Amino acid sequence: MNVSQGSSDLRALRLSREMPAQTSSGYGMLLVVLLTILAIGGGLAVTASGARLLGVLIMGGSLLIGLFVACGFYFLQPNQAAAILLFGDYRGTDRTTGLRWCLPWLTRTKISTRVHNVTSDRLKVNDLRGNPIEIASNVVFRVTDTAQALYDVDDYNKFVFVQIESAVRAIGARYPYDDIEHQETTLRGNADVVSEELKVELQDRVAVAGITIDECRLTHLAYAQEIAQAMLRRQQAEAVIAARQKLVTGAVTMVESALQMLSEKQVVELDDERRAAMVSNLMVVLCSERDTQPVVNTGTLYQ
Repeated sequence: MNVSQGSSDLRALRLSREMPAQTSSGYGMLLVVLLTILAIGGGLAVTASGARLLGVLIMGGSLLIGLFVACGFYFLQPNQAAAILLFGDYRGTDRTTGLRWCLPWLTRTKISTRVHNVTSDRLKVNDLRGNPIEIASNVVFRVTDTAQALYDVDDYNKFVFVQIESAVRAIGARYPYDDIEHQETTLRGNADVVSEELKVELQDRVAVAGITIDECRLTHLAYAQEIAQAMLRRQQAEAVIAARQKLVTGAVTMVESALQMLSEKQVVELDDERRAAMVSNLMVVLCSERDTQPVVNTGTLYQ
């Protein structure tokens, strides 16, 4: 199959587009039904007066008209629509709420345009670094094109659920779970960015079904059980290393500032050996995990 034929087949799957249906309010036709009931009563009166044939004709005609009109009634609730078909040919969608009426040979298929809320199952996915993670998402969507939702996909609810799973897997494999240095976008640290990209990804996938995605949010994100303990230890080690780096950087800055102030104010003259000893002592005090015990030197440094 060449490219032009494939694109033609794809366009054939997207021919359905919602358009307004030619229907009418049912309250006017309800008046017609009431008139037919009165006509049937009049026919009974005519039959009782002796004109049986005329009475039968009046009652029969009124009954047929009443049945014809009654078969065309349907009603729509708020945020509900009805797709109208004429022998399988799509004739439009009625979104007007209340009692409605159309010709009896037109088929009405109701569809909800209310907001739907779906939470996907917990999926096991390998993130960008190959680590197995568990991820789930909550998606809020609604039908905006009833013709596409009904006639371009077999079952739009199942279609959306499958596409949610596919999109979540794609996004989960696109980013790492975590980055202790915060130099790249991660699933755990940039939930808003990931959720927005998931929304865009999913919208592209469900556009063929006439669905609009209103919101996507990650509801579950964790390492898979088989590596959870190992990854926790790695996170703890990375956190300790990062903390140590900041501690050393701060200590070096403080020591440099102390030496500079002592030199500028001429508090004490330090040669290289005493300067090195002072730096060593300050670094021990500032970087130690435990409280240091002072040692008073009553002699000189060179003894």
